[in-house]
Amino acid sequence: MVDTGVQGGDAIRTFPFPVDLSVLGVGMQVGPMGTGRTWHAADAPLERVHRIDFHVVMLFDEGPVHHMIDFAEHEAQAGDLLWIRPGQVHRFSTTGAYRGTVLTMQPGFLPRATVEATGLYRYDLPPLLHPDEAQLTGLRSALAQLQREYEDTTTLPLSLHTSVLRHSLTSFLLRLAHLAASSAEAARRQADTTFTLFRDAVERGFATNHSVSAYADQLGYSRRTLVRAVRAATGETPKGFIDKRVVLEAKRLLAHTDMPIGRIGAAVGFPDAANFSKFFHQHTEMTPAAFRADL
Repeated sequence: MVDTGVQGGDAIRTFPFPVDLSVLGVGMQVGPMGTGRTWHAADAPLERVHRIDFHVVMLFDEGPVHHMIDFAEHEAQAGDLLWIRPGQVHRFSTTGAYRGTVLTMQPGFLPRATVEATGLYRYDLPPLLHPDEAQLTGLRSALAQLQREYEDTTTLPLSLHTSVLRHSLTSFLLRLAHLAASSAEAARRQADTTFTLFRDAVERGFATNHSVSAYADQLGYSRRTLVRAVRAATGETPKGFIDKRVVLEAKRLLAHTDMPIGRIGAAVGFPDAANFSKFFHQHTEMTPAAFRADL
């Protein structure tokens, strides 16, 4: 075990693949989650943040289960999968019941070509996956076949047994990788749509509405969803996007009209001239009067 990082005065521990728990010592393990079978290191602090140096894929039969991966909380329902990659920190929930099937895999168990084809180290892909009914059926079938091959230790010699496991594992991972990639693309499209709707709503309402929560409610999104979409599209927060639009309009009015500053403030949502001047200065490091005079 390796100590890396610091958490609460103690180093975050990194746990290696538990070879001693694997049938015949092969570089993978697949079986049920729950109290009937141990599939992780006995001294792993499951309820505390820790790292692993191997892959874990959990297919849940029950939910919800809350699981933290790289300091983001994920809620998995029955039929969902969680894919945790080597080096990621994670923490098990003490309140959720982990029921289903778990696959663990040691780095190096698969050849490089398969690693690349299955995107094993695509850390940009989402760890929580929601397969549809057809995708879930295919994944369950591939995982069940892999488990049968894993537990069959008498039909083949070890070298052939390991080769068959690699092929069966590749079949499952190709399905999983396709699901992960398509989920990421769907999330990107959804984020684009969410941002577009938010942008249009701000354009219509920035003169009277500066509230992120109000826009979220208007569009039917959670505040968190709005934050993710706007950050993905612009690199800034929804509040920052709104403020930038307000400042732009104020600059336009200051530059191209003779309106008094108080009226300009009111036109962009600040009935109080002093509040408008303070807001404008915070974002431009100039007062409205100085900005107009400078032009």
